[in-house]
Amino acid sequence: MKKEKIIIDSEEVKNFKVRKDFETHLKKNGVNVKLLKSQIKYENELELLQLELVKLQSWIKKHNKRVAIIFEGRDAAGKGGTIRRFKEHLSPRSMRVVALAKPSDIERGQWYFMRYIKELPNPGEIVFFDRSWYNRAIVEPVMGFCNKQDYKKFIRQVPDFEHMLYEDGITVIKFWFSISKKEQWKRFESRKTNPLKQWKLSPVDEKSRHKWDEYTLYKEKMFPDTHTNFCPWMIVQANNKLTMRLESMRYVLNHFEYAGKSNSKVNLYPDPNVIQRYYRSLNQIDK
Repeated sequence: MKKEKIIIDSEEVKNFKVRKDFETHLKKNGVNVKLLKSQIKYENELELLQLELVKLQSWIKKHNKRVAIIFEGRDAAGKGGTIRRFKEHLSPRSMRVVALAKPSDIERGQWYFMRYIKELPNPGEIVFFDRSWYNRAIVEPVMGFCNKQDYKKFIRQVPDFEHMLYEDGITVIKFWFSISKKEQWKRFESRKTNPLKQWKLSPVDEKSRHKWDEYTLYKEKMFPDTHTNFCPWMIVQANNKLTMRLESMRYVLNHFEYAGKSNSKVNLYPDPNVIQRYYRSLNQIDK
């Protein structure tokens, strides 16, 4: 949202009788009142959901639960920004964000999942994966970072790997943030012109923005091969960043029966028009 400069004269405010007078004043000063209302509603809901996340974290810590939340999607889908809102008020003592760099020479010689196993949550901990082992499902084959044999081995092994995590009591939530080609391009252009966002543009990003169809091919192969009842893919409509953040929070909170949940002052049921389980006939993924 573009920030508006609001001019309010203290003497004029004294004459405001109803809310409509204030709205009229804002419009006279060029303020988009509808957008402002939307932003205020978002901020209020965000604060209440973050309060619930604090309660959830306390419950997870008390009961030694292990939770891994995976954030996947195309470049510029909003993964990092959503993670920041998730963790903003959580205790860093029982929460981590994992965003691994490219593997070292030693890691390249290990079993592929080894570097991720070391990052799995300890008892009482939440771990947010800003990208995950699913790099090998899409990014690596598209960018030529792995060969066909490595890719096929990964696709064959990942359901068994995730089933072992499930059997060991680790809760794994997998989000795919779905954006349109037009929206991705718009966000890339914004990063180019905004000095505060230019660090987000890497050489890989520059290449990937021209490989939309290749990413689509591997994405469409990944979902049916790695979506399971014990570890399903949740598809989040992500063209609207604000809505995406709120609904993904709602999904996580709704997933657990934590202490104090019944006293929540905010809706905890995710909107099925924004977030839903993957299924083969789903036609709203990155369109």
